[in-house]
Amino acid sequence: MSAARLASAPVHAISAMLWPFSAQPSSPMPAATISLSDTLVFGPGLDVAAHSRASVSLLQQPENQDNFLLIDAAGRAVFMQDQQQHSVQLQGWPRGHVRVAVLDGMGGHGQGRQAAEAVAAGLLLIPACATLTELGERLDALHSELQMHFQRPGDNDNFRRPGTTLTLLELPPGQAPLLYHVGDSRLYEISASEVTPLTIDHVPATSFALHGLLGAQEWWQQVHGEHRAQISQAFILGNAFANPQVLDNDLLALDTARLPPFLHQMSDRRALTVRHDAVYLLATDGFWACPRPQNWIARWPALLGHPGRAAAGTLAALFDDFSAAPPPDLHVDNLTAVVLRFPQPAPHQNNNVDETALPNPRSAPYS
Repeated sequence: MSAARLASAPVHAISAMLWPFSAQPSSPMPAATISLSDTLVFGPGLDVAAHSRASVSLLQQPENQDNFLLIDAAGRAVFMQDQQQHSVQLQGWPRGHVRVAVLDGMGGHGQGRQAAEAVAAGLLLIPACATLTELGERLDALHSELQMHFQRPGDNDNFRRPGTTLTLLELPPGQAPLLYHVGDSRLYEISASEVTPLTIDHVPATSFALHGLLGAQEWWQQVHGEHRAQISQAFILGNAFANPQVLDNDLLALDTARLPPFLHQMSDRRALTVRHDAVYLLATDGFWACPRPQNWIARWPALLGHPGRAAAGTLAALFDDFSAAPPPDLHVDNLTAVVLRFPQPAPHQNNNVDETALPNPRSAPYS
């Protein structure tokens, strides 16, 4: 499989492609449906489930430009191609190593889906990575390769390129999960009492914060208190952090050297300290595409934070509740989510453990 096996449709301007939602029939996630991701095995104690849907509405079914990738502990991978799940067996994948990711393609009716599919295909070709440095270098190289592929002869308008978000967790056995994040999909940590975003949206508000023009409260309100269909960085597309009118080809990793102090703990590329009593949600922005998303997200601890519930049950609860009672004034968008629950660490596994978090114990290694 090649990362550049893409359709050759003309590229159109970047668009978030949102549709207004009204009170219309919706379809709950069928409890009896068996997806290819249900057949994967992630190793002792690590529980993972994934689902993608074009829309919450039966009457508005846009093209599903989202994607996800799961590679299990035996090297079996599931991803989306032509809006359907596909599975392949990777050769030489190290036993026990896991990779999960969500992607949200953007390009309007151009090549948003193809961009996300190209990145998912490229992720299948990237070897298992044990360090943040290797992971970052390989993914940045994939970004540059696909950027060249989508460039059309004589097209000097970089804003016509498609792009995709990419929020990825690399899980080497016995090590802390490694995060690589680009765009405005998110990773959340959800317990029975709280929900915490672990990633930064790459949107204009974050660009303003980088330049000292927004403080913590204003940034939080614009990013998490409302929803705006704008983005400042995406995989393949590039970034416009320096100047919103100029698109740089490279990706800009937001680290402590660039971020304001109130965002230091949310660097784009870092090792994570995870809790075995919490659930982790990677999701695309269709789940909060409404004027007051925090009212909906505030329900997640009660809805999703049940200790010990299987990842598949948590995922079904998310989609079923969203379908049954969508947030007010929701704009219909694609919906993709990956749910992870990490095992309780063995007594000897105490590195990268947050001792101050008790009685909410944390663990870094997942096996």
